[in-house]
Amino acid sequence: MTRRAGRPGPGRPARRATRLVRVLLAACLLALVPGCTSDDPDPLVVLGPWTGPEGEAFEAALQRLDDGTGRTYTYEGTRSLRETLVSQLEADTPPDVAVLNSIGELTEYARRGDLRPIAERTTERAFLPWAPTLLVDGRRRTYWVPLKVDLKSLVWSKEGVPSDDPTWCVGLASQATSGWPGTDWVEDILLHQAGPARYEEWATSRLSWLDPDVVRAWTTWARLLAGRPDRSVERSLTTSFEGTAGPSGPRGLLNSPGFDCTHEHQSAFIRYVYAGDDIRVEPSARFLDGRAEFRDAFEVSGDMAAVFSDDPAAQELVERLSSPAGRERWRAEADPAVRPLFPNTTGLPPTEPANATEQEIDALLNSTARTLCFDASDVMPPELRDAFHRAVLEFFRDPAEKHLVSLLRQLETIRAQVDDESDDSRSFRPPEDICAGPGG
Repeated sequence: MTRRAGRPGPGRPARRATRLVRVLLAACLLALVPGCTSDDPDPLVVLGPWTGPEGEAFEAALQRLDDGTGRTYTYEGTRSLRETLVSQLEADTPPDVAVLNSIGELTEYARRGDLRPIAERTTERAFLPWAPTLLVDGRRRTYWVPLKVDLKSLVWSKEGVPSDDPTWCVGLASQATSGWPGTDWVEDILLHQAGPARYEEWATSRLSWLDPDVVRAWTTWARLLAGRPDRSVERSLTTSFEGTAGPSGPRGLLNSPGFDCTHEHQSAFIRYVYAGDDIRVEPSARFLDGRAEFRDAFEVSGDMAAVFSDDPAAQELVERLSSPAGRERWRAEADPAVRPLFPNTTGLPPTEPANATEQEIDALLNSTARTLCFDASDVMPPELRDAFHRAVLEFFRDPAEKHLVSLLRQLETIRAQVDDESDDSRSFRPPEDICAGPGG
């Protein structure tokens, strides 16, 4: 079994103490040098997943969160979030705050002692059940708070294109996390075929990967994408989910040369590549061979803020980011195509859509949806999630039934190994409730 990346539990206090000694010695030496001391605290470091226009909007919002506190903030945006964070933890130089979309990773960090519990005043506004309490070292506390969500159960197409017989765009490449556009397909299909309760069991490692409902989701995906020539398959495996690059950035798969396709299954965030285009968005349910009673269930992803620092200002920053005022500032700094979306939970102002596409997505999120289920792979332990990513890439290249059975057996072996370790107080145990109504 592959060991999970990151620092082991034992030995951390000693290293932190050593680091503190080094910091104190450095401070003493600086105090002896005229002009080298300063009363200004260092900026708080925030690590997050947003780059490009999204990152610029978030960074601009951070700069407006001072409000007389005297603290400044440095934002580090990266597409290789896990790799960057693991490297920083191993070097004992973690960020003060990190924004992650993986409940699985956050659970792992909390059980290893890397996270600080979120202040109670912040957890009160968290969108449940995606900010669960975790039992760590005999105490049950909350370790992160969602900042925003993205609706995933969506299909995009150009206006005027019939939807009766879609030809699907597929781009599976994404730097260190290639494969997740394929896992989104499998997850969304399983949700609409088997329902939220069954989906929840599978996402939280309580259902075998060889279960007929899981197998059917994979074979449905293969059937929907069947008939592709080899050159099309290879192009999809090597092309980014954003499509090919154009003069002003990514074009989106619907506009990319070589992709003779009419429809795309993708999350709400992809609207930034289609800004200004004549693009239609609609719920994915009717395309997935699902059941009518599950049509109003939607898969979502979330971006959660967690504190890795003992600096009280880090807790204050998370409180400000998750507050109604903080969210309004974030929205005000963002272009319409990358404005963050939020469920209309108690205490938050209603979203004012910037355009027709955002209005449609907002209506689905806050009016149409009866159940919101968190992205299944982002709930799984990191080693199982990563194996899931790899498996969809292999299955997309070779969707033969025999190959699928082999891949699912491999995934089931990893799931069983994680489950066997569940008695260890520091092992991965995901929250069991990941589906809820839009009101939490």
